[in-house]
Amino acid sequence: MTSDNLKASYIIVLLTACAIYSASCAPGPLWQDSGMYQYRIRHDDIEGKLGLALSHPLYHIIGIGIKHIRLGEFVYRVNLISAVAAAFTIANLFLLVRLWLNRILPAIIAAATLVLSHTFWRHAAIAETYTLYTALLSAELLMLLQYVKTKRMMFLYLLGLFNGLAIANHMLASVGFVCYAVLLMILLLRKQISFKSLGIIVILFIVGAVPYEYLIIKNVIQTGDLSGTLASALFGESWQADVLNTSLSAKLVKENLIFMAYNFPTPNVIFFFVGLYGLKKVSPGRSFTNVFLAMLILFFVFAFRYTVPDRYAFFIPFYCLASILISVGSNLLILKHNRKALSWTVLILTLLPIATYIIAPAVAEKQKFNISTRADVPYRNDYVWFLQPWKTGYRGAEEFADQVFKKLDPGAVVYADNTMVYPLLYMQEVKGKRADIRIISRYASSEGLPLLSEKSMEQWLSEGDIFSVSPIDGQKGQGIVWKVRD
Repeated sequence: MTSDNLKASYIIVLLTACAIYSASCAPGPLWQDSGMYQYRIRHDDIEGKLGLALSHPLYHIIGIGIKHIRLGEFVYRVNLISAVAAAFTIANLFLLVRLWLNRILPAIIAAATLVLSHTFWRHAAIAETYTLYTALLSAELLMLLQYVKTKRMMFLYLLGLFNGLAIANHMLASVGFVCYAVLLMILLLRKQISFKSLGIIVILFIVGAVPYEYLIIKNVIQTGDLSGTLASALFGESWQADVLNTSLSAKLVKENLIFMAYNFPTPNVIFFFVGLYGLKKVSPGRSFTNVFLAMLILFFVFAFRYTVPDRYAFFIPFYCLASILISVGSNLLILKHNRKALSWTVLILTLLPIATYIIAPAVAEKQKFNISTRADVPYRNDYVWFLQPWKTGYRGAEEFADQVFKKLDPGAVVYADNTMVYPLLYMQEVKGKRADIRIISRYASSEGLPLLSEKSMEQWLSEGDIFSVSPIDGQKGQGIVWKVRD
């Protein structure tokens, strides 16, 4: 394939993935972390209040830039960041496999497999940071592949820059950082790179990570607490025990296995093991193989023993690498048997997840299957919300806010938890609804959020009746506002 054809195929894959994810993207305000990110971008907050590890400054800087593009609804533009980043991830994976194996079919299989992977697709449809990270991760792997094939230092320089940017977006990038650092030390000891080249790589990494470094330096200066700031940068405010967890329960193992199976509900998953077994046979070089396998293992182990409620999202980098191995494994078998029928069968089987996602919510709800998510969020069928990755037309958070506002008296004070508060604030600040009421929360997850602790309950009551927002019977539009009595 010529260089022009390669560029054209990359653009076609990019635009196709972008069309899929843009069409399936949530159109409005969202709950929980996604709502918090929308609120933070609205208020130019690149740090947040949950610890530096959860600040994701690069993502929010991009979001702040997108905010000033007056095209369509603000929150939809924010949600589209995930969709576009996911499309770049898919295109990068396509290009990676195409350059690696020099065949277009396995590249299509890798792209299609990840496009339809449940957790990746789901996070491409809402305001989240993971697909921006995988876009940078896939760019890192592309640079590593090209360095191994050509030995041109420019690719290692770009690898350092991309990893720095990834660190500025999400601390998952520290897995790649460790692997690349070991590789660079080995190359240096073998005199395959010079100290000057290593210095340039380090400088470019530092440049890429500037947004995160800025927050770390600022917090050290403000608090004078270096160890506390570093702990915040590594673990956030409250998640050190989860990050360092080394124990596994039967429940945790079972749920993780279900998560992984649901991401690849197709017989094609057997190619993962074929690709893993035959990786060295087709690898472009030992360095690439070692880094790829090290990252595969570290991403898997980290996510598998992680204990936060949304740990299924931390498998996403592993799913990216698994999709590559599935394409490698399918290529090995297809080449060995040289049968067109087998090629078409594999391609058709990549589409099976779509049918699974359509059927699964009804089956799971009928069986009352525990999917371990928060089931009390109003105007949301949790089985559909979690098990179907597309969020086309979802307006539940907006409908909830409208219902709350209809029930409030003039001058009321509304207390909402960290899940419910963001759609209420969005509808008030952006849509201009119910400017006469005050909305407060208990959790300081972002700058500017009015807190219950800023005044006593008696002071808030003196300003008007206080209403607590509750999700009970929310899907029926009843019982979602309760008056707090003194």
